[in-house]
Amino acid sequence: MENYIEDIKDLLFEYAPSVITALVILIVGLFAIKFIVNSSRKIMNKRGVDITLQKFLLNLGSWILKILLFITVISQLGVATTSFAAIVAAAGLAVGLALQGSLANFAGGVLIMIFRPIKIGDLIEAQGEIGVVKEIEIFTTKLTGLSNKEIIIPNGSLSNGNIVNYSTEGTRRVDLVVGVSYDSDIKQTKEVLMNILTSNDKVLKDPKPSVTVLALADSSVNFAVRPWCKTEHYWDVFFETTENVKLELDKAGIEIPYPHRVNINKTE
Repeated sequence: MENYIEDIKDLLFEYAPSVITALVILIVGLFAIKFIVNSSRKIMNKRGVDITLQKFLLNLGSWILKILLFITVISQLGVATTSFAAIVAAAGLAVGLALQGSLANFAGGVLIMIFRPIKIGDLIEAQGEIGVVKEIEIFTTKLTGLSNKEIIIPNGSLSNGNIVNYSTEGTRRVDLVVGVSYDSDIKQTKEVLMNILTSNDKVLKDPKPSVTVLALADSSVNFAVRPWCKTEHYWDVFFETTENVKLELDKAGIEIPYPHRVNINKTE
């Protein structure tokens, strides 16, 4: 038992300095990485670097520094870095095959940063989802959905798929279809609909809003009502116009056709 205790003491005296030094390096290194990342962020802000690029580069730089810190710590513990490098190289193929999706997502993130189809704050539609770009990370892109839900899309799928960016141009056209009865006067209907658009402050004067006959349907004359607005006013214009169409057509005595149900009571 005494020999066992002596062996433990010898091991502690032998490895304690290395372990303590490794812990100090780890703690100091983590604080240093945090300081470097925060300092880099301040420098980028002063130089006006785009927020999207900032977050991506800082995220990438943080991971690289942490990996270097990890290698430094294990080398301090006595693990030969040459052996570690050999192990990493030997396992590289297997890891690469296992992480094909992650590597594709990383490459997709790099492509997004290079070609810049989207940026933070853009309203986009991709992979069947619609939302505002919240953050572009190394492997994934986070969106805030229209109902305030978080949507996470892998960068590989995002970069290789179709992206509809609603924010790029700054303006959007609202497409509405309004059907009225065949008994209604076309000119009067167009005037009422156009007045609804021109009286809305959120509807742009240029490009001009338009009201045109779209189709002669089975039970209605359909009008294409198309106001333009700023991107951030899209849903306001959509809902306000929809509501005002019903109110103003009712005031003008113009009927919006709808199915009627007739109840027939049979008496014997």
